[in-house]
Amino acid sequence: MPALSSPGVLELWEMGMSLHPLDRGLIALSVADPSLTASVADWPLGRRNRALLELHASWFGARLQGWTSCPSCAEKVEFELDARELATIAPARQPDDPVMVGAHAFRLPTSRDLAHIVAMDAAESAATGLLDRCRTGGPENPEWTGDLLEAVQESLASADALAETRLALSCPSCLREWDDALDVGRFLWAEVESRARRVLWEVHALASAYGWSESETLALSDARRAMYLEIVHA
Repeated sequence: MPALSSPGVLELWEMGMSLHPLDRGLIALSVADPSLTASVADWPLGRRNRALLELHASWFGARLQGWTSCPSCAEKVEFELDARELATIAPARQPDDPVMVGAHAFRLPTSRDLAHIVAMDAAESAATGLLDRCRTGGPENPEWTGDLLEAVQESLASADALAETRLALSCPSCLREWDDALDVGRFLWAEVESRARRVLWEVHALASAYGWSESETLALSDARRAMYLEIVHA
């Protein structure tokens, strides 16, 4: 997978600024591999997340460093993961195989499914809306009881382990233990945004010092641009 150039990161960042977080991950994948076009929106979530992890490792390195706040005492809790290691988690079945829960059959959810229900207000209606979209067989007009919802969600999670990665966290201050979801797409986009801001500051510094245009500055290799910045700040 080709490296993300400085002009490339600015173009990607500008393309994704006004998009929903779901779409930002998809557009990053399409920039990395233009042959994907719109098909990535129909990948099972685990396949999408695996591709995003591999993309993060290729563009920014395999190390995933982040933090969250303890829900009890608000202490900052840091975590670190390996993107390549996470990407090796294999699905429990073929993506096209149905997931059976009693008399109900389901396909694996996709980004397109999430985009369809993302505007729904109530968490419960969003959950049942997603299952209604993914149900491919079974009794008509099912009654989504709490037990059935839980059974379906557990079965889908087991069938596509990377669809949602849960982090086991522990607070060093109050010893609270909890789990939280890792949003791979948001993690990748945070790196894109951070890199884009750094490149823009570099352009600003060199344009101020030498009067170069953005295109002239970005035409320099990363190494030469870094050396000029070192001279400017000396």
